[in-house]
Amino acid sequence: MNSISSELEPHYTAKVWIVHQRAAILKRMLHIGIDGRLTYYRTGGISTYIRRLIPALETLDTRNHYTVFHSRKAKDSLVNRFRRAALWTPCHHRLERTALSVELARFRLDVLHSPDFIPPLRGARRHVITVHDLTFLHYPQFLTADSRRYYNQQIEAAVRRADHILVDSQSTRADLIRMLNVKPERITVHLLGVDSRFCPLPPHLLEANRRALNLPDRYLLFVGTFEPRKNILGLLQAYQIVCQRLADVPALLLVGRRGWLFDETMAAIEHLHLSSRVTLREDITDEWLPTVYNQASALVMPSFYEGFGFPALEAMACGTPTIVSDRSSLPEVVGDAGLLVNPDDPAALAAALERALTDADWRAAARRAGLERAAAFTWERTAAIALSVYQQVSEDLCAS
Repeated sequence: MNSISSELEPHYTAKVWIVHQRAAILKRMLHIGIDGRLTYYRTGGISTYIRRLIPALETLDTRNHYTVFHSRKAKDSLVNRFRRAALWTPCHHRLERTALSVELARFRLDVLHSPDFIPPLRGARRHVITVHDLTFLHYPQFLTADSRRYYNQQIEAAVRRADHILVDSQSTRADLIRMLNVKPERITVHLLGVDSRFCPLPPHLLEANRRALNLPDRYLLFVGTFEPRKNILGLLQAYQIVCQRLADVPALLLVGRRGWLFDETMAAIEHLHLSSRVTLREDITDEWLPTVYNQASALVMPSFYEGFGFPALEAMACGTPTIVSDRSSLPEVVGDAGLLVNPDDPAALAAALERALTDADWRAAARRAGLERAAAFTWERTAAIALSVYQQVSEDLCAS
């Protein structure tokens, strides 16, 4: 008996040490860094994710210490309670991973979260990244040559370097497993949230805002970047079909900003003889989007690929019926609250548009279902899952 005890003692001692170390990590304050530099360079998408995740973490986590890294050029601040720090390294520079490693060394981080998925070579004891989508692998033809080269060179190194990966959808999780051979246990899904300002607005306010924005009385709505991935050409073709079938079809309002191959969108509008019916608005700021959603007959998002799809969720939260692609993450966002269509089939999209314009019962049901579904998407839940990952990878320090 004594012999067996003496043989097991080293293993028992090691296990006790691990348990004590784990408890110490859980008790002590972690130093967590979040890379927010991208918000200086871009709006929407990943920048929205960063800008909403940080306040939710500030509310949720009162124990750990956070440093949020800004571009040195940024005038605004992403934080209220967390520490703010400025970095010189620009986003998407060819030497970014090395330069960022040097700049971050002095902060002695336990965990670094890279929301734009590209971690430094060495920036913390543990690295968490968020991969929002793999568009550049699915549809390389939809990117510029420079963008395609940059992302393709970075993604494999990024997923290898990360200790854990957050994703916005089950669709992206499946892509990582299938296309990049990432082990499932290294990936956690945290669906994103929607701001409370996206909600049904009173009629008197809507009418005043409509006049202030000079919006049409009625319109079908697209919100997003004007680029090939968004399938605006398919939307225009479907809209033309509806205009031929129905009288008094509302305008098509495209709200967003120009992307790659924007000239092709303009050429398609001219070719399909839709210039008098289609309105492009690049001047509508984020603060006016709730009004724009509220006024729309339907939100149409026929993208070939989306990592998440904020416009669909925001539209549902405003009580606006949604028509979205049946691809990638969009079915996870919309579920059965909206219409799902094949983005490669303009006729099917036209049928969905026609239903949205003529079926009052469906519109009422879609409004109710969308409001109910959108209520389940909260930034508090997104932040709670992110925090659990920070704690998990920190706990793993003692077991490595």
